[in-house]
Amino acid sequence: MDARTQNETLFAGVPAQQGQIADGGAAATAEDNAGRQRERNESSSNRDILKERSRRLCAILADVSPGERLGKFRSEIDGKLVFTTSFGLEDQVILHLLAERNIDVDIVTLDTGRLFSQTYELWAETERRYGKRIRAFYPQRHTLEILIEEHGINGFYDSRKARSACCGIRKVEPLKRALAGAAGWIVGLRADQSEHRRGAALLERDERNLFKLSPLFDWTREAVRGFASANRVPINPLHDQGFESIGCAPCTRAITPGEPERAGRWWWEQNGNKECGLHAGQ
Repeated sequence: MDARTQNETLFAGVPAQQGQIADGGAAATAEDNAGRQRERNESSSNRDILKERSRRLCAILADVSPGERLGKFRSEIDGKLVFTTSFGLEDQVILHLLAERNIDVDIVTLDTGRLFSQTYELWAETERRYGKRIRAFYPQRHTLEILIEEHGINGFYDSRKARSACCGIRKVEPLKRALAGAAGWIVGLRADQSEHRRGAALLERDERNLFKLSPLFDWTREAVRGFASANRVPINPLHDQGFESIGCAPCTRAITPGEPERAGRWWWEQNGNKECGLHAGQ
């Protein structure tokens, strides 16, 4: 056998092997695509199931009191429930209802490091009144140091971007840790707090795939204040000084008569929805 014939014999199978690899790759790609399609179908089916469950729960909770809403929510949802409080008027009433009914939920707060001194005092008073420790989640030290190095200690006044970055580090990221592993989330939203929040709901499935309950959703501020007064619920003294909505001290001012409740939040921003990113859908 000459060299040419030998080479042809040795490499005769190569094109066929390459063809086999190509065919195998096509089969694998088709299988991957089919798998992804099955996942999409399952995800869509799960979303439909969860949406239907949300509608059913909303119907159950719609015509009962906030306290009953909290109790039924606990009985209907398996797994961990988290109530996040900022010690505002609504949150204090919800905490009172949870304690009164001894409902099993994790009570947490996001300590940004820039709260009013009155808020810290109310935090301590609330723990004494209800005999419950409120777990605090703090900003990550490293990212906070980078933020301040880049924008300065009060850089949030300089641009919407800087303010959003500050809220993201001091609030949004700690919230993710606070809600880790939770099946449901209890919040103090009311529909008439702002025009933007009218789009909220009593119960919804939020972007984190949690059942999110706003038990005071359909109450007015006057109703919440009346309940707090009647039940001697401890509230922030700043509420009596024109601070309707209370957040971080540098970012909150008292409002004047006729202004919307949340007008005092980030007041230097002329346009915007007066939200920090915790309630992404609102």
